[in-house]
Amino acid sequence: MNRPSRYRWFVVVVFFFFMLLHQTDQLMIGSMQVPVMGEFALTDTQWGLINTGALFVAMILYPVWGYLYDRFARAKLLALASFIWGATTWMSAVVRTYPAFLATRASTGIDNSSYPGLFSLIADYFPPSVRGRVYGILQLTQPLGYLLGMILALMIAPMIGGWRSVFYLTGTLGLVIAVVIFFGVREVPRGRAEPELEGMEELRQFRFSWAEAKLAVQKRTMWFLFAQGFAGVFPWNVITFFFFGYLIRERGYDNDSVLFTMAPVILILAAGYFVGGALGDWLFKRTLRGRVMVSSAGVLLGAVFLFLAIRTPVEDRTTFFTFMCLTAIFMPMSSANVIATIYDVTLPEVRSTTMAIEYFVENSGAALAPLLTGIIADALNLETAILSISLTAWLLCFVIYLGALAVVPGDIQALRAQLRQRAEAASRR
Repeated sequence: MNRPSRYRWFVVVVFFFFMLLHQTDQLMIGSMQVPVMGEFALTDTQWGLINTGALFVAMILYPVWGYLYDRFARAKLLALASFIWGATTWMSAVVRTYPAFLATRASTGIDNSSYPGLFSLIADYFPPSVRGRVYGILQLTQPLGYLLGMILALMIAPMIGGWRSVFYLTGTLGLVIAVVIFFGVREVPRGRAEPELEGMEELRQFRFSWAEAKLAVQKRTMWFLFAQGFAGVFPWNVITFFFFGYLIRERGYDNDSVLFTMAPVILILAAGYFVGGALGDWLFKRTLRGRVMVSSAGVLLGAVFLFLAIRTPVEDRTTFFTFMCLTAIFMPMSSANVIATIYDVTLPEVRSTTMAIEYFVENSGAALAPLLTGIIADALNLETAILSISLTAWLLCFVIYLGALAVVPGDIQALRAQLRQRAEAASRR
């Protein structure tokens, strides 16, 4: 029992570094806004289109990746995704014109849609009672990757020849991680960690089914999660791709000020992922609505503190920093809980597909966010763009979560009953 337990944490470590370096590669483009826009002489709209392109490609490919993960070995497909990440990042470093850069950055979206298989595989290593915390640990990689990307863009890039050299570095790391995943991560039977299926010897009988996938996305909980997913990613993409430019252009920060202001904020944001997941697990043991309760509180308080931060006078940097730290605590709390809730209501053999559809819906909103922000910023200013889009999206998510609170217990109980029926049927054979 100890060896499998230790090995599953090895898998978490491998995936943590895969996600950390992948998120660094994906998100550091935001910190490179000023030099990239300067080199290609871009407007905010053209800059937004660069980021929209990658999000659009990822959106299109989420259902494809989800289907493949539910049909074939997830670990090997994740190794392929890491290889694609490395190759497309190298291509982005090589090109020298805006149209070519637009195309190569869009191609990086191919591997950005690879996470459903990773989360599904982790769900088969860990039972429902701790998944929120595990997903919270893995999702630390998004803010930490953003912070690492800032350091690479602002401090390392000038020392090693500019932003293209950083792309060569992260692209190479993607190829290395591909080898580690291919040879180091083992596939496990789908559903192995479900309490109702504990001790079953025929888990491999549960195969992907279009009928089960259709039933999964028809669950009422999923309707609400899809709706919040579409709206909820708008603020993330607005802040990721435009906040660096906002601090410099509209609040008068230099590169050092941006780094020393945002680094603590991002570290607090990272803690918010784990705190949200752990709090969701704790409440989930007491009420089946626990994860959704944490999610709804997170988006509401995140909206309130972001509004207070943006409205703080430019000269009052201390108050601005304080409100941004408070925003960072609550902003990510829903993330791990949404993933865990999806797996609380779906069968093991269709989880990658269901998660991929969730990400497809999210990216359909995410793909619009950078372009919409750029259009509003060109017409008005970045402050108006960031604030109007973020507050509208988060308040809408809060209302949607209220609807999810009413239906999620019934969908969780239905899944548990279905898994118990499977276990009983198998025991009679």
